[in-house]
Formats: sequence, structure tokens, C-alpha cells
Amino acid sequence: MSEQVDIAVIGAGPAGLAAAEVAAASGRRVVIFEAKPSPARKFLMAGKSGLNLTKSEKIEQVIDSIGCARLDPFLRTFGPEDVWQWAEGLGEPLFTGSSGRVFPKAMKGSPLLRKWLKKLDGMGCILRTRWRWSGWDRDALRFETPGGTRTIEADSTVLALGGASWARLGSDAAWVPWLDAQGIEIKPFRPTNMGFDVAWSEHFRARFAGTPVKPAALGDGDKKSQGEFVISSNGIEGSLVYAISAPLRDALEVGEADLRLDLLPAQSIETVARRLSKPRGKLSFSNHLRKAIGLTGVRAGLLRELGGELPDDALGLAKLLKSLPIPVVEPRPIDEAISVAGGVAWDGVTDDLMLTAKPGVFIAGEILDWEAPTGGYLLTACLATGRWAGAAAAKWSR
Repeated sequence: MSEQVDIAVIGAGPAGLAAAEVAAASGRRVVIFEAKPSPARKFLMAGKSGLNLTKSEKIEQVIDSIGCARLDPFLRTFGPEDVWQWAEGLGEPLFTGSSGRVFPKAMKGSPLLRKWLKKLDGMGCILRTRWRWSGWDRDALRFETPGGTRTIEADSTVLALGGASWARLGSDAAWVPWLDAQGIEIKPFRPTNMGFDVAWSEHFRARFAGTPVKPAALGDGDKKSQGEFVISSNGIEGSLVYAISAPLRDALEVGEADLRLDLLPAQSIETVARRLSKPRGKLSFSNHLRKAIGLTGVRAGLLRELGGELPDDALGLAKLLKSLPIPVVEPRPIDEAISVAGGVAWDGVTDDLMLTAKPGVFIAGEILDWEAPTGGYLLTACLATGRWAGAAAAKWSR
């Protein structure tokens, strides 16, 4: 026999927990189903290096940065200021970093998650772990559990199943065949906020893998982003790379990638050329670069690795230093990406985030077809869509 619940939330990541919180506030019986032994594993992993919850920006800036018009109403209902109030309402104080990124003062996700789960428990939410959703049995939800196959009949359902990256933490896109069987269009998944492969020489890799490059700017032509990135054994990664990952990925797909590295972003070509034109005297070329423009370590290594036959004249060398080509090969595998593009197509989703092909089934978070830059945008939109879907599911189940 099937068990009856008011609202089933499948997926205990940020979007699912947000949906459960709002749905439970309506007084309905909410059960959260999670395939893994514990909830919010990707959330906790992201929080190990400082949980970037949101961005301290006006809502118009956030909307423009995310660039998905269908998300606008959800973000306007629950934007950065709302995320701040919500987290501090849980007893987790926040602060704004120098880049406008907002973090818990604890600088990790586990304290916030514990308080969040305690609140949900106090609201009557039931969390069942190791319950892996395996599609529908007619209109009932089918789960594979430690006790065998079980079915759940719910008045309404929220699917917050994540995307297709970090499968070991739960975002494995196993849900795609079950939605596809219902005639729901799924846009192909592509990595975003990820690193890229570069065919480093063995010498360069052995010496510099794991080394940060800063200050630096990356981009194509005049469109450059400034910050820092890291040399990996496979290529390049880090916040500056993630900031340009989507357009660089798209350019690679059509064979038009032309990634350029500015090793001296604070200096103009003219300034660099003037400094390089000073008499070298008895200095070696490396020492001349060090004394004239401060080029040492990994940045000097990048010039030797990627510069080819270096120009003899100061202006030519300055131009190369300001626009050093990085021959990226391809993005790193999708399972290494922080997030993904692709997912459930918006054409099959109502303004209330309900699947038109499955009345009473709502979706939230990375299961939707959108991609966000890093910097707190991803979590903000997951919370916003989760809360919206939870409210809509509660209204449907009455």
C-alpha cells in the first residue's frame, strides 16, 4: 500500500530545503526525501572554503548577472537582502567581503545547515535519507529504500534534484529518463563555472601546478576580467577562470576561442614598453624583466611557456605581456564543474514552476535550465526558486 503525504519534496539540497520550509509554514504535512545518507552534501562541500551565500548588490544587478529572464520574479521576491535576513533569522550572522560576496561569519556551511534542519524539524518536516526516487508508478512516487521499493502518494510534489555535476554528492541527473518518459523536454547539460585543459609542458606542470597567478586579467580583446586564477596539473581553474567559463566554453564549441592573459593588468602597454626599453646592461633577460616590470615566478614562467619566440623590441614584448595567448583545449569534465547549464526547458514550466506535463509537480534549483556565475548568485537563485515552488505546492495541495 502507498503512503499518503500532503507535500513530497525530493532532494534535500538548498532548493529542496527552502521549498520544505515555506510549504511547512502553510500547515501541510511535508516529507523530504533524500537519496544520500545525509542532506545538502554539495552545500556543505561548497561551504568548506567559505560559504558564499549571496552577493551584496541591488536586485537589478543580480538579475543582470544571472541573465535568465524567467528567474526575475523569483529573485525579486527573495533576493540578496532576503537571504541575509533569512540566515540571520536562523541565528547565523553574515558579513560582506571586499568583493561584495556575502558569507557566514563562521565561514562554513555546517552551522547554518544544522540550525536550518532544526527549524524544519520543529515545523514538523520529516526527513528520510537513503530514499532514492526512481520515477512514477502511475501517479504515485516510487522510491528505492533500504527496506525495498516503496510508493508515496502526494497531493503535490517538489522536485529539487540538482543538476549533473558532483555526482558523488547527489547531483547525478539520474532523474532525466523519468522526466523524459513523461514528454518533458530536457536541455542537454553542459559544464559551467569550471576549469579548462591546457597542454602544459612537463617542466612547467611540475614546477607550477597549484600556484596562483595574481594579479592577472583574462579575456578576449578588450573584454577582460581581472582577479586571480590557479595553474592546475591539467590547465587553469579558479575564480577568474570561472567568471569567463560560459563564453569561453561557447567559443570552444564553435572553434573560435581566443583566450588572452594580461600578466600586467595595472600597467598600460605604453608604460610596460617604456620600462622594458631601459638599458639592460649586464643583467640577464630574467633579471631585466624582474627589475623593469616586476615579472617573476609563475608569471615569468607563463611568458616562457606560452610566449614562443619572444619579440626583440620593447613594444612587441609589451604587447605580448598584455595579451599572452593561452591555448585552452576543452572544459574540464562536467562532474568537476561547480554547476551546469541545461535541465528542464522553460517551455514546459508554468509561472508557478509547475510542470505542464505533470500537474501538481513543481521544480526548483539546478534542475531548471539556467546557469549562474559564481559569487553567491547560484545559491540565491536556488533558495528563491525553492521557496516559490514550496509556496505553489502548498497552495495546490489545499
